[in-house]
This record gives sequence, C-alpha cells and structure tokens, in this order.
Amino acid sequence: MIILGLDPGTALVGWGIVDTGVAHKIDTALCLGYGCITTDKSMTDSQRLLAIANGLESLLEKYKPELVSIERLFFSRNQKTVMSVSQARGVLLYVIERQGLAMTEFTPQEIKVALTGYGKAEKLQVQKMVQLLLRLPQLPKPDDAADAVAAALTAAQTVRLPRK
Repeated sequence: MIILGLDPGTALVGWGIVDTGVAHKIDTALCLGYGCITTDKSMTDSQRLLAIANGLESLLEKYKPELVSIERLFFSRNQKTVMSVSQARGVLLYVIERQGLAMTEFTPQEIKVALTGYGKAEKLQVQKMVQLLLRLPQLPKPDDAADAVAAALTAAQTVRLPRK
C-alpha cells in the first residue's frame, strides 16, 4: 500500500511517501520520497494556499497513494500561527476529499507513541526511528518532512484498507 504522510504548515508542508507492499508490513516498508511543499512569505495568504493545493495535487498525481495520513493540529498559544496552519490544513483536507482518497489523522503524540513508544519523544528520536525503520542512509530532514514520513509510518502500522 502506498501511503502519503502530511505535516501541515503555511511556509512548509512536509510530505513523505512510503510503500508497505502487498504484505502491509512496516518492517519491509520502502521510502519512495520525502520533502516539503514550500511557499514564500512574500506571497499573499491566498497565493500560499493555492501553491499548497497545487503541490499536493502534483504529489497525488506522481505517487498515486491509496491512503493519506495527516497530522492533526495541536494547541498553540500563537493564534496567528494556528489560524494560518488551520487554513493550510483545510486546503489539504479539501484536495484529499476531492480526489476521493482514504484518509486518517493522528496527533503528534499518537505518532510519537507509534514510532518510539513514548508520547513526549523529541524530534530527533522520531527522525532516528524513521531512519531506522526505513533503512535510510541519513536522517530525514527538514523536521517537517520527517514528521510527514512518521505520519505515513503510523498509518502503515494502524490502518488496514479493504483490498479491492
């Protein structure tokens, strides 16, 4: 199963693609790619949201995932950040739904528990587990991309779609 993981943001939307194969096993999963959809701070809000939508549509076209795993927002004291990330997340959800894709959501704590066994794991611990599980030659960076791959791996461990 090909799974796209997403870590919502306004400047950077992390993405990661894993393929669990027909056995749906995380220990044999392959990383097909990871990175970030980026937007420039000089863009208007609407331009940034359009760039995020276009970037996601390109990823969906290229990798054709069967499942999308997206990180849920956590509480933040900075209302401006929460609002802009919520807008970006809304665009991601819209595109996923419009494409008719199966989707699952996890909180950052759920992802940390799934990968490290500890809900308050540091970002470096999550990156190291992603590297270990996918046998990557180096730590996945930036953090946004590593978090997205972690979301995809969490879905690989917990979600089973019916076979067609």
